[in-house]
Amino acid sequence: MKVAIVTDTNSGVVQQVAGTLGVHVVPMPFMIDGDVYYEGINLSQEEFYRLLSENAEVSTSQPAVADVLDYWDRLLGEYDQIVHIPMSSGLSGACDTATTLSMDYDGRVQVVNNRRVSVTLLSSILDAVKLAEEGLDARAIKDKLESTQYDSSIYIMVDTMKYLKKGGRVTATAATVGAVLNIKPVLQIQGGKLDAYAKPRGIKAARDVLCDTMKQDLDGRFASFADHLRLYVAYSHDREAAELFAEEVKAQFPDREIEIAPLPLSVACHIGPGALALACAVKL
Repeated sequence: MKVAIVTDTNSGVVQQVAGTLGVHVVPMPFMIDGDVYYEGINLSQEEFYRLLSENAEVSTSQPAVADVLDYWDRLLGEYDQIVHIPMSSGLSGACDTATTLSMDYDGRVQVVNNRRVSVTLLSSILDAVKLAEEGLDARAIKDKLESTQYDSSIYIMVDTMKYLKKGGRVTATAATVGAVLNIKPVLQIQGGKLDAYAKPRGIKAARDVLCDTMKQDLDGRFASFADHLRLYVAYSHDREAAELFAEEVKAQFPDREIEIAPLPLSVACHIGPGALALACAVKL
């Protein structure tokens, strides 16, 4: 049984690295000043942040239905089954759309809703690849991934409220007050939903919140998974800041390997550059 593992660029995986991971990637489309761009195809991280800095009008979109169907049909010419792992249904309608489309494939396409995004979604993809190599079929892989759908955490420090205001997540007044008080909001993604978590003042205090909160998770929710966790530092645009933060995290968690990865552009467009995230995911 040959099983293809498919995700989209909301996982942070782009075409250039998909082959090394053994997965297939559907690029997410963006509307930028009226033109369509595809992450990892004709829209790089560098180009995206340049356009963002120039106040371009940026919005995200779902992949076109025809594009998803064509992608699946091509893969099914080579593979017996597909496991499709999109971003959480709590953050995008793409998961529900894919689930509906898969109903016409007689079980050959299994869509996973394990309520993850970015590096936690990447963790699921790595698990899926391993399970496929072990010989599990698409339905069994879906069931295993969804059984751990709440076994992950992401905490994100936002450097500027400009983009939260632009997206309607904070009011203009709150953004102005936040700038004056140097508030660096910390958001959380739990169970596939993005919520406010804390309002520390200054970057150092915000980084401390990320580390302290993750320690609470590792000592509490995930204590029984101590030997089965992946720990990630993610960032938007500023790799150097992420590397410095990773050193802080390593000092707090000296026994853990820490991976550094850019946030997908679908997340970055809502929070802007300069964001730092600390995330963990239970691995199967």
